[in-house]
Amino acid sequence: MESSIDSVANALFTSGCLKFGSFKIKSGAVSPYYVDLARLLSKPENLCSIAEVAAEHVKEIMLNERINKLASIELKGALIVPSIACRVNLPCVVVRKEEKVYGVTGRIAGADVEKGDSILFFDDVVSEGISKIEGLKPILELGASVRHLLVVVNREQGGKENLEKLGYRVHALATISEVVVSLYHNKVVSKKQSDEVLNYVKTFRVPDTT
Repeated sequence: MESSIDSVANALFTSGCLKFGSFKIKSGAVSPYYVDLARLLSKPENLCSIAEVAAEHVKEIMLNERINKLASIELKGALIVPSIACRVNLPCVVVRKEEKVYGVTGRIAGADVEKGDSILFFDDVVSEGISKIEGLKPILELGASVRHLLVVVNREQGGKENLEKLGYRVHALATISEVVVSLYHNKVVSKKQSDEVLNYVKTFRVPDTT
């Protein structure tokens, strides 16, 4: 039986979400891989696979904690969160990156955010975690609380740890290391591709001084 990590890895690769090469990322650094979650829209079966795994994570969290809405920020996470919301029967919210100045103004689209809401925030990846703080701000300003953040891929660049120091619980469908190891074991990517990513990840690990 295929594990959830294998399912995520296969969906990301076969849809073209996971790309290998040389990519300049938001921080300005160069990465040997890139995750473009928008590519899931080209493969409905892969979109459903990611949404199913994510929904199971949400359900597990809901066993121990009240969650009454899901939220994400445009663009990547917002493309997927409605598919997850359908599977867990929760309203969802999209945070715009910029204030809308015509029609229904503001930065919130979708469900209303109300004081006392307990919202789970979903996004595509976590790197350093800085963009997540910006995405959460409009929700928190309306009086909602956010304790749990769920991402598809943890890039293992310290973002999970940075956010957890601020009191958030960060969950990932898979780490990038788990993704490339799964793809290599299933003979989908080469050892060179796998090693390049694994060695890149190692550069962000803080040495154990204990």
